[in-house]
Amino acid sequence: EVQLVESGGGLVQPGGSLRLSCAASGFTFDAYDMAWVRQAPGKGLEWVSRISSAGGRTWYHDSVTGRFTISRDNAKDTLSLQMNSLRTDDTAVYYCAKERAGFSPLDWFRGQGTQVTVSS
Repeated sequence: EVQLVESGGGLVQPGGSLRLSCAASGFTFDAYDMAWVRQAPGKGLEWVSRISSAGGRTWYHDSVTGRFTISRDNAKDTLSLQMNSLRTDDTAVYYCAKERAGFSPLDWFRGQGTQVTVSS
């Protein structure tokens, strides 16, 4: 059974940092691209970042480029998202997502999510 368990969310002030983690199990982690997607209150899902299966390529939404860094540890089956210079509009539930061939990351298998709240 595929499982993705996110952690690391919380309340942080604008300008602060958080590091999200995702523990993966039930599949061959290093065979799949992974992504982070988020859903802000009252809005739809938004793709945040993606990383290739071996970790050599990364992609970012324009709104987080230069502030967020995605990474993975294939030896430990974990995915991470380092978030710096957080803004109030980064407030959302963040989901870890496993590649589903032929589909947008918004339609990939997701975990239960972790809440990130940026507020003073």
